[in-house]
Amino acid sequence: MTAELGHFAIALALAVSLVLSALPMIGSFLRGTAGARLMAIAQPAAHLQFAMALLGFGCLMALFVSNDFTVSLVATHSNLSLPTHYRVAATWGSHEGSLLLWVLMLAGWTSAVATFSRSLPETLRARILAVMGMISIGFLLFLLFTSNPFERLVPPPADGRDLNPLLQDPGMVFHPPLLYMGYVGLSVAFAFAVAGLIGGRFDAAWARWARPWTVVAWCFLTLGIALGSFWAYYELGWGGWWFWDPVENASFMPWLVATALIHSLAVTEKRGTFRSWTVLLAIVGFGLSLLGTFLVRSGVLTSVHAFATDPARGVFILAFLAIVVGGSLTLFAWRAPAIGNGPSFGAVSRESMLLANNIVLVVAMAAVLLGTLYPLVLDTLDMGKISVGPPYFNAVFFPLMAPALFLMGVGPLARWKSTPVPDLVQRLRWAFAIAVIVSLLLPLTIDGFRPMTSIGLMFALWIAGCVVVAVLDMLRGHDGRLALRRVRLHPPSAWGMHFAHLGVAAFVAGVTLVGSYEIDAEQRVEPGQTITLGDYTLRFIGLASVSGPNWDAVRGTFELRRAGSERPIAILTPDKRTYRASGQAMTEAAIDRSLLRDVYVSMGEAVGGDAWIVRAHVKPFVNWIWIGCVMMALGGFVAIADRRYRRHATVRQGGPAVGNRAPA
Repeated sequence: MTAELGHFAIALALAVSLVLSALPMIGSFLRGTAGARLMAIAQPAAHLQFAMALLGFGCLMALFVSNDFTVSLVATHSNLSLPTHYRVAATWGSHEGSLLLWVLMLAGWTSAVATFSRSLPETLRARILAVMGMISIGFLLFLLFTSNPFERLVPPPADGRDLNPLLQDPGMVFHPPLLYMGYVGLSVAFAFAVAGLIGGRFDAAWARWARPWTVVAWCFLTLGIALGSFWAYYELGWGGWWFWDPVENASFMPWLVATALIHSLAVTEKRGTFRSWTVLLAIVGFGLSLLGTFLVRSGVLTSVHAFATDPARGVFILAFLAIVVGGSLTLFAWRAPAIGNGPSFGAVSRESMLLANNIVLVVAMAAVLLGTLYPLVLDTLDMGKISVGPPYFNAVFFPLMAPALFLMGVGPLARWKSTPVPDLVQRLRWAFAIAVIVSLLLPLTIDGFRPMTSIGLMFALWIAGCVVVAVLDMLRGHDGRLALRRVRLHPPSAWGMHFAHLGVAAFVAGVTLVGSYEIDAEQRVEPGQTITLGDYTLRFIGLASVSGPNWDAVRGTFELRRAGSERPIAILTPDKRTYRASGQAMTEAAIDRSLLRDVYVSMGEAVGGDAWIVRAHVKPFVNWIWIGCVMMALGGFVAIADRRYRRHATVRQGGPAVGNRAPA
């Protein structure tokens, strides 16, 4: 009865979502005791919805762990020899299971808002939870009527088909939950925006309470994308860290908009401006999350990341996307006069630089969106098939990001309202000079001048130099002396921002150096032969047959040495695995890692006897890419520790409203 219990729990979650979306919203428009009672339903309903979703998800996980092949999903994505931890991960390794994980995450975010936003005005909190309940209704209907994970299979097979071998990796245990936490977390910012539009009021308290939720979602999305990139790097065997795959883009586009949103919220909180930007970015960010869901689950894409090939499911999601985005944009258009423009600011100010930053990020997102959707639109209209790949994205995206990287350095040092240009030049002259000189000279010491290498390094050093200038200013007292005790005088949000910007500098440096100096080789080798990779050599020692819990493999052994040295640095053992249940072959790369470089080797195909095609790479500074991403996320988590986000958010009854309309 575990499957039936799980199905019933999801049905109950739908019923609770209906209550959550309707009664608190109605109560927010009523006055007196009746309205207060209806709004009071929101918090227990949010917790009950989460409990039901958790019960349903737990039932599905129990079915996978126990290998209950009477459930179609388990029979399709597990088998008796699959290790237990991969059975757990198989719970979200399919379209239906991953959708149930999405529903669980959404219910978890809703419950968290109900728990940690008790100091919000009751009306605003009720509307936020009601909007999140409405979103839950759409996904629960989709789950129950088109993607039931508890469907029975009669008669059951003696063994299952196995989980996709690509997903039998530790990264599968962590990547989807982290990514979904970010995807779904943007629904909170969306709910804040819609609730604000309904009430017709956007003040500093609204922005202050929306901002930490948005930052947390952005942190999880950053970690999810980074882990997905790292997983693809070592699992797919081709040695790349980003391929501009449409499904990769589907997660990257919401990240770009969320990055703009957290900066826009900072301006709205501090200066009361950018209100329209903030609301629109919240709507677009969550809309792009739904678009990503459509791309992954509609069957319009063929990708290692895609789940489903059922067009009917795609139609459902597309209709839901149209209702959510179309309805919210209509509400935005209706309430636009109530939002107002906010205070003015100078042409050179922190506000103007953040505005320019937002414009660049949105344009970059639009460029990625165009390259992702244009081939799909042409194919749908029977106008031919085209492929838009890395050449387009690299040629368009990187130049667009150059202004954003420059503004990232100077923006935090600019003043609010207006900044004298000579003051900025005076403070940043050394950071700029060092960035230019080092970026020009460093490539010359390696193998000659490379314009793109110098440009990338210049931006990385520029950002790092500006962070150093900002930190020194924060630690410098009125007497001009540096004092570490001044660390406590500045809020965690400031330190988190600078640490995240350092992460961007590390990321840019890693991307620049690995793109400029990586060494690739693909060679036929037999035992005893070597592959030369710049300053390294790989000597092919031999082959061995090995077995795992559900796979057999041919394992190669390679000695890694520095050129001219007889002493091995490392022994690398890549596998060519064949999974018994599916017969599918997979490449498992072997990597010698360090902070300054990776040496990467993977087995290709056997070409007779003991000879194999082997792919080998030297990837300088590639790990800085993921270190930078982790630093960005950690900076965000530090920022939300700011105590001002825990203050009571009051709405002054006689205070100035945003625009001309009073709050509803």
